[in-house]
Amino acid sequence: MSTAITDIPIIDTDTHVVEPPDLWTSRVASKWGDLVPHVAWDDDKQEEAWYTGRQRLGAVGAPAMAGWHEHPPFHPRRFADTDPTAWDATKRAALMDTYGVQSQILYPNVAVFDAKSIVGMGDTALQLACIQAYNDFLVDFGNEQPGRFIAVSGLPFWDLAATLAEIERCAANGHKGIVFTQDPSYFGLPQLTDRYWDPMWASAEEKGLPVNFHIASGDLDLFDVGHPDNGIHANYAAMGVSFFMANARTLAQLITGGICHRFPELNFVSVESGVGWIPFALEALDWQWRNCGVHKEHPEYDLLPSEYFRRQIYGCFWFERDSALSALAQIGPDNVLYETDFPHPTSMSPGPASDAQRPDEYLRDVFAEVDADSLRKILHDNAARIYHLD
Repeated sequence: MSTAITDIPIIDTDTHVVEPPDLWTSRVASKWGDLVPHVAWDDDKQEEAWYTGRQRLGAVGAPAMAGWHEHPPFHPRRFADTDPTAWDATKRAALMDTYGVQSQILYPNVAVFDAKSIVGMGDTALQLACIQAYNDFLVDFGNEQPGRFIAVSGLPFWDLAATLAEIERCAANGHKGIVFTQDPSYFGLPQLTDRYWDPMWASAEEKGLPVNFHIASGDLDLFDVGHPDNGIHANYAAMGVSFFMANARTLAQLITGGICHRFPELNFVSVESGVGWIPFALEALDWQWRNCGVHKEHPEYDLLPSEYFRRQIYGCFWFERDSALSALAQIGPDNVLYETDFPHPTSMSPGPASDAQRPDEYLRDVFAEVDADSLRKILHDNAARIYHLD
């Protein structure tokens, strides 16, 4: 099996490039002053943080946990303290080579996880400029190591016309997918299943761009599941699991809301949420479908939920062991993708404060009994097909 893994050009379907401090200040017009996302020192928390105006967005070092010596939520206090593989394309590609990873799909930190703050800027031109600056940065980052890094587009989802225009622009620039919020209603917009979004689904379908739903892209307050008495590390662990499971709601909405039915050629990816829960979710959806009379209410829906899933929805895993193997046995390898979540706190990044194995060691250890054809689908073929990669 070790030989089979080394023969597969692995596509890592969820990683994050840590945004450099000058990403926006070097690309967005200075006329907006300090409203442009920038890095400043936070005296209260004694760390560098992202700001727009006086609004703090998040700690610069929070997403750059690979190799860090403290358990989350503790993190590097300054950008200079982070591992350069989190933001340097050449050093990152060298690390990927040691793990046997050919390509990585890149997701944001600031632009997705603090979308509420960007929406709250109050200037639509500035909001659009920030999204476009990030999307252009991804292309430039990828050009430093051609073929290694795959861009998926952030969207100005608060403006549908601007969203459609940005999809066109980014597709022309080589982006291979779009990133969309799980819960647009949190931002005062129509719900995910509202027909309002049909032009966006149609545009993505026409261009062959999968829609990626990354965890924590909606109401973060829903996952304030801790109590001070629990301890900060216990609360952080509970929050992470809550994020993972929230994508079950997204999956259910895509199917029961008729989005899969109306756009049969459009692929959807549940990102950084694991796969062990998917067999239960599909069995429960099939049961509820029949038991609640959905098949009578919507006779036009010609498939069961589990069949819609198999046709066009994918899940990503990274640390799972028994649950991943069980999911593979139940749903098969055709809808499963592999990720490392590098360099986030739960990523497959060995370190003094991490339980993670190296990705190549983990795959050899956990999937030793999985046949080579299935493994190739999971590690390469499925992603290459839906993201249209050479």
